[in-house]
Amino acid sequence: MSEANLATSRRVIDEAFNQGDLSVIDEVSAPDPVSHDPAGPEDLHGAQAIKDMISTYRSAFPDLKITIEDTIVQDDKVVMRWRSEGTHQGELMGLAPTDTHVSVTGISIDRFVDGKISESWSNWDTLGLMRQLGAAPTPGSIGEKVGIQLQHLSARRQRHKAGVS
Repeated sequence: MSEANLATSRRVIDEAFNQGDLSVIDEVSAPDPVSHDPAGPEDLHGAQAIKDMISTYRSAFPDLKITIEDTIVQDDKVVMRWRSEGTHQGELMGLAPTDTHVSVTGISIDRFVDGKISESWSNWDTLGLMRQLGAAPTPGSIGEKVGIQLQHLSARRQRHKAGVS
């Protein structure tokens, strides 16, 4: 069963993300799958929500290519360490296209029930992506220094409001 689960997880990357064949999500998903990704505002529930998320990234990065660099299979879970690359040619969460080629890494875990993906967790370098797109300051830049100082001021204000020194 472990090898079959690994093959299923690979299909999601290869067919849905890389090739844009979203029908694979219906084939490999358990009823009401859940996707957890801290980059999103909330968990995604259902195959359609997952397909919509994939479409969002494929629209923003039409040449999207995810390469699986390492896998671990144990019990009902498949862990994949991956690298994603693409050129920002469409809007992404309000960010206008920049034509910037980006590369980020991440790790995803799929949990299986009866051979279908029931739940997924993904953690990836969202800050790195935002920096590459110019939506977050680069390390050591004046923007980063100003941001850190503003955060310190905000934290001090919050402590003051709470009556903590």
